[in-house]
Amino acid sequence: MGEHSTWFDFLNGFEGWRNLQTTLKHHLGRGMDDPHHWELAMFGQDSHFELTHVLMAGLVVAFLICGGFAYRGALARAGKDAIVPPATFNLRNLFELFLDGVLGIMEGVMGKQLAREFLPVIAPFSLFIFFSNLLALIPGFAPPTATLKTNLALSGLIFLATHFYGLKKNGIGYLKHFLGPVWWLAPLMLPIELISHLARPISLALRLMGNMAADHKVVFAFFTLVPFLVPVPFLVLGVMVVVIQTLVFSLLSMVYISMAIAHEEHH
Repeated sequence: MGEHSTWFDFLNGFEGWRNLQTTLKHHLGRGMDDPHHWELAMFGQDSHFELTHVLMAGLVVAFLICGGFAYRGALARAGKDAIVPPATFNLRNLFELFLDGVLGIMEGVMGKQLAREFLPVIAPFSLFIFFSNLLALIPGFAPPTATLKTNLALSGLIFLATHFYGLKKNGIGYLKHFLGPVWWLAPLMLPIELISHLARPISLALRLMGNMAADHKVVFAFFTLVPFLVPVPFLVLGVMVVVIQTLVFSLLSMVYISMAIAHEEHH
């Protein structure tokens, strides 16, 4: 199995799946042989069409949805004793531990009240990125966060949420910070602020993609060379990368949103 091969490659053995790929490639593909060709000018590379990252992302979403329903069912079955954690570690413990950690970090960044208000916004991103990153450590799987397309979708949603909540909390006055502290600096500050805000989703996407793609390549390389024991230290380092990249994306998202909703107070 090659570096870019996954268990989903076995779907190519089914004619229906091949026909679906061909149809989608014709309408959505951007490669040299596709009707709507374009290049990734940033990298000087031709774009190519693939569904692997979509399938992997769907797998993570399906796991989270099933886990959410299982968690809700466990709480319902526990009734009045739901506040008491189970005696054995299970999916409920994992979700509670993860979300409690995210909430604790948010309280340190945004304050207790805002942390509870924006937990439903930040937590889904944290969960999706964390479990997507974990796929880099499992042979036969590929992390959807190792592709620029997936990460731009995630960072683009954070970009939209940042400005949506900024306008919602501060009204039209939110736009004043794009013009600087005094009116005569507006011609200088407006392009600087616009560029800095547009660079945020790009930097979020590229940072996550670069680290996860590199981690996936390192783990695969050592699994290929010596699959017994030698890859273990790199798997441990990979777990650290998974956690750190989830933390970085989530922290920056918290900071961007907290800056947007608090801007009116500072000016």
